[in-house]
Amino acid sequence: MAVIAANWAQQLGKLVVCAGVALLPLMAQAASEDDPWESFNRPVFTFNDTLDTYALKPLAQGYQAVMPQFLEDGVHNMFSNVGDVGNLANDLLQGKVHAAGVDTSRLIFNTTFGLLGFFDVANQMDLRRSDEDFGQTFGVWGVGSGPYLILPLLGPSTARDAVSKIPDSVLQPYPYINDVPARNSIHGLEVIDTRASLLSAEKMITGDKYVFIRNAYLQNREFRVTDGQVVDDF
Repeated sequence: MAVIAANWAQQLGKLVVCAGVALLPLMAQAASEDDPWESFNRPVFTFNDTLDTYALKPLAQGYQAVMPQFLEDGVHNMFSNVGDVGNLANDLLQGKVHAAGVDTSRLIFNTTFGLLGFFDVANQMDLRRSDEDFGQTFGVWGVGSGPYLILPLLGPSTARDAVSKIPDSVLQPYPYINDVPARNSIHGLEVIDTRASLLSAEKMITGDKYVFIRNAYLQNREFRVTDGQVVDDF
């Protein structure tokens, strides 16, 4: 089920963001904090949350229960190593030369000495991983976040971040894996691994779950776009 959901999410997400490209100039003018699309977002959130509660979360819990910790960490490290390709590309697009050098070194050391990233040897060398994507790059380039948006199966986003999923997908390995069963299995494993890594964070959620996740997402994205620099309007 996770594989089917992952593939459906990828295709549906592309349709949503392609439609959003034409509307991006208008959407960027809206204040994301006002959540003007809440009447659309809440039903989609409920759908996603129900699917997660009865399908994806139990799979993630089962995955954690049967996987030895070192093996779970290794799988997570391998997916992170692949993600460093996107980090490197966005480092360069944002003009972060030092971060690009660090991520290049991480790719080289983890792919070779770390056995395709299973061991994060670069972290032991104090080479800290960046966390960049095209949504952040667009933000650095001056593109506004636009309204908050919940994507079916894909979860929290904004108008800008939804559009950015198109170039982000180009830097993922899945478009280049011709073996369909292998591609689906790897993608499904990544979905489960990602969900498993979020299980402990659920304890932090209080009050209205929709509002909590929305505020946390928007604040986190703003923090990452500005690299933690707080702008004092006064």
